[in-house]
Amino acid sequence: MRFITLQSVDDPRVEAYVSLTEMQLRNRLEPEKGVFIAESPKVIDRALAAGREPLSLLVEEPWLEGMRQTFDFIDARWGDSIPVYVASPEQLKRLTGYRLHRGALCAMRRWQLPSVAEVCRTATRVAVMENIVDHTNVGALMRSAAALDVDAVLVTPSCGDPLYRRAARVSMGTVFQVPWTRITGFNEDGTEDKHYWPFRGIDELKSLGFTTVAMALEDRSISLEELTRRLHAPADDPTHIGKLALIFGTEGDGLSHHTIARADLTVKIPMSHGVDSLNVAASSAVAFYATRH
Repeated sequence: MRFITLQSVDDPRVEAYVSLTEMQLRNRLEPEKGVFIAESPKVIDRALAAGREPLSLLVEEPWLEGMRQTFDFIDARWGDSIPVYVASPEQLKRLTGYRLHRGALCAMRRWQLPSVAEVCRTATRVAVMENIVDHTNVGALMRSAAALDVDAVLVTPSCGDPLYRRAARVSMGTVFQVPWTRITGFNEDGTEDKHYWPFRGIDELKSLGFTTVAMALEDRSISLEELTRRLHAPADDPTHIGKLALIFGTEGDGLSHHTIARADLTVKIPMSHGVDSLNVAASSAVAFYATRH
């Protein structure tokens, strides 16, 4: 590693940590050369273990010794020329705008996301995040998916980016462990087809053999208990479900009417005491636990 002590918070070499928004980082020659920021040693270590390439690090001076193994791992895998910008806690607070509780950031290179077919090749249970925009919820769902053995996560075009700093941090780095990709298509000019989901997107999941399940409180919904019965029914039972795609909607509005209309099933989690719904982070964890293998 090359250790460089910052003399000023205006040092242009740490622009990625200071001046650029998440969208600017993502769009910088995205996807092959776009950048994302991993925050905290645990998230950084999980990204590195997954083979994500570090471009630089920004570390509070008191954290240097505790990250020695991380530095050694980077040196062995990517060479010893990657810079580590060292700042005091006061400097880092000025740079980021808040006090870091885990005093390390790492700028890392984005990668080309796989296709839906590649991610789902061996999957029997996947989750779809439809237009979930709160990065805390995105990260929490990814963490639950990892903890409860969901095979893959699919993200619709308007959903928050799982690599955004807060989403990756809330996920505790599991965003680098659970296979995921965007479920989208492209127009003739190469631009992303914003209307691919849910129309062609749900058809794609069905063509891969998945029973598509909209998690929604609808009159025609079956219970989560009935869904799990069908999952565990004998293979010759006409109600048996072999491959399951659970679809979760955005905060507030939930799933779109188009998604609910096109899904094979609509499933609800029974509620008590007049509660009309659970937060998507909570509902996804309940559904993942109930439908686990």
